[in-house]
Parts: sequence; structure tokens; C-alpha cells
Amino acid sequence: MNNQSYLGTSNCTVNYNSKFCFEKLTDNEIKLLEENTREVSFNAKDIICKQGTFASHIMYVCQGLVKTYIENENDTLLLRIIPAGSLIGLSALMENNNIFSFSASTYVPTRIRMFDINIFRQIIKNNPLFGYDIINIFCENSVQIYGRFFSLTKKQSYGRLADLLLCLSSRVYNSDSFELLLSRVDLAELAGLSREKVIRIIKEFKEEKFITTKGKTIKILNFEGLQKISDYG
Repeated sequence: MNNQSYLGTSNCTVNYNSKFCFEKLTDNEIKLLEENTREVSFNAKDIICKQGTFASHIMYVCQGLVKTYIENENDTLLLRIIPAGSLIGLSALMENNNIFSFSASTYVPTRIRMFDINIFRQIIKNNPLFGYDIINIFCENSVQIYGRFFSLTKKQSYGRLADLLLCLSSRVYNSDSFELLLSRVDLAELAGLSREKVIRIIKEFKEEKFITTKGKTIKILNFEGLQKISDYG
């Protein structure tokens, strides 16, 4: 079954590849952006940006996998996972709000292109087609987070994990079979469940033939069944 049929409701991340917005830039704008860009490599579990710190750059994930989250002294709320092809930090583009409203860290070794935020703003102001694409990306990010909050607060544990597996398959790995680079603890954090609960539900999904696993590889066998659990479970 084609997993692309289920892109509409899974909500761990967005399905938009941000690289296409750069096709709207002129040659001079591309040159200006390149002159004010740095590419940085991060190891797994490195901090990319810290909530409350000054935002000097907009970031583009060239390769790897990132999570964004809000934290205080006692708790952490994971907002979304961010695969390659995504922009990070668009909320810092708002005038008079040059701070990161979240933290971001890597799940795996990751390469990030860092665009000077003032140059990025300048190009948005001068290129309405590029600016329109950035607005669309920002809006899609907002809609995804709304869906995630609904999932965490209204869905049962089975629905949350089914939703997460669909999202990983359709929006992160783009395959019905993928090597899961996240630990069970990471999955638990994403689904808002305990590690033990995640392990038990995965076992039940295997027994019901919704998925199969081999080592770190997960294969989705029944997208329609998982979607029903995501919707009603």
C-alpha cells in the first residue's frame, strides 16, 4: 500500500522540503546569501541552539535529524522532529524578537547551513515570491504543531504511537521500511509515553501484523490499519 496516502494526518514533522523556496532567488540574491552563510557539522546529541539565546542565523538542515523542544528547570516538551531539507528558526524573523523560542539538538550526526538572519530578512523583503514560500513553510509548521498537541492531549497511547510510526515512514524516511535511528527513549519522548509503554505497544503492533522489526529496521505492513488506530485508537 502506498504510504503517501497517509501524509495528511501524521504530525511529528512537516512534509515540505524547504530547498524549493531557494529556487525563487535571483542570481544576485543567491550570491548574497552564499557570502553570508556558514556550514557547520554537529555530532549526535549536540545542541544547535538554546531557548532564550540571541538568534543570529536561520538554519537549514542539509543532512541529519534534529528535534526542537521547549524546556524549563523541570520539564521538556518536544515540539517536532526535523529531517534534512528543513529550515529552523523562522519564528526569530519577527521584528523585535531576535531570540530562539525553543532549543534544538541533533539525534544523529548533522550538517547545518547557517544563514545570517539580517540577510535572510533583507531577501524576504525584496523578493515576494521567496517571502511567500517562507510564510507557507511557517504556516505549515504551525499547523503541524497544533496537530501534535491534539495528538498528545486527546489520543490514547496506541493512537499516538501509530501516528508517530506513520509520520516517520511518510515524512522522515520516505519509505515503508526504514532503519530507526531513534532509541526507544526517543520514541517515548516523541509519543509522550514511557519507554516501557512504547516497547509493549510495538510488540503488540508486531503481533497484530501492523509492523515487523529486524534489529533497528522497522517495516510498515498495514498502513490502513495503523491509520485507523491513529484516528480512533
